[in-house]
Amino acid sequence: MVNNIRRLGILVALTAVVLLGVGLLTLSYSDVGLTDIVGTEEVLLSVADLATVPESVAEDAAEMAKELCGDYQEKYDDFVNQLLTTYVEARDKDFVVIFNSGGWGWNFLENSAGWRSIFDGIESELDGLGYSSLMLGYRRTEENLRGIIDEGVEMITFYPSKSKNLACRVEFLTKHIPDLKVIVTGESDGAVISDSVMNILRDNPRVYSIQTGPPFWHKPVMLDRTLVLDHNGRHPDTFSQGDIPTMLWTSLGDVLGIPQSEESSGRVLFFLRAPGHDYQWQYPDVYAEITNFLETNFGENGVKY
Repeated sequence: MVNNIRRLGILVALTAVVLLGVGLLTLSYSDVGLTDIVGTEEVLLSVADLATVPESVAEDAAEMAKELCGDYQEKYDDFVNQLLTTYVEARDKDFVVIFNSGGWGWNFLENSAGWRSIFDGIESELDGLGYSSLMLGYRRTEENLRGIIDEGVEMITFYPSKSKNLACRVEFLTKHIPDLKVIVTGESDGAVISDSVMNILRDNPRVYSIQTGPPFWHKPVMLDRTLVLDHNGRHPDTFSQGDIPTMLWTSLGDVLGIPQSEESSGRVLFFLRAPGHDYQWQYPDVYAEITNFLETNFGENGVKY
């Protein structure tokens, strides 16, 4: 009897936490979105000169914002401004490249070890192929308790709303900038969102994806126009392979101060070591895979859309 009461109490407590989370998500407004990569510092895209935006583009942005944001005026206004600002910034570019961080989703690119070098490498490679590009980050979560609850709910349901939010932004750009191509990139949990965006936009041939270190519980759905790396060429990615014992043993060694080899670098959520969960442009296999993907799809003999 006592055990049944205890179980009931735990169930009630968990239900209360879930309801609280849902309530916070329903009533909250998250000041997140696309960020502009400027040197070594990222800032939320600021409102550009929107006077040059065609009326049809502005109307489409308003309709999309209404569909996603409903009557939440602040969120509606911010979404419209971001859509139109991104449109103005991207309309004279050949590519838009968007980064999704791992972890809780609030990291800027500068705090994502390795991916700053990969982002620079992608931009340099596209430039070498004769293309101009706009490099952006997608900051999907506020850095607070509400953001953690938001991300937790999205994570266990495979990011339905955050993927849709980003997919709508990408679809808007490719719809109104006819020759533009978009590469949605992501690391770790960010790879899940990238894959979901590709699945939503599977019929859009001008959207591509580069993903590193997807979680072991996620199996990529969209492999067409997608590069997925789950090995950095130096050490198997224990997080992608689900090698929990190695992750726990390495993390314990880290706590005890046992020296770790350079090949065993990689972390998940700061505190959990994940050997091999580390991707950098200077790693030969990472460089080779990404450059081959870009040259195959966008080089002189690559696919053209």
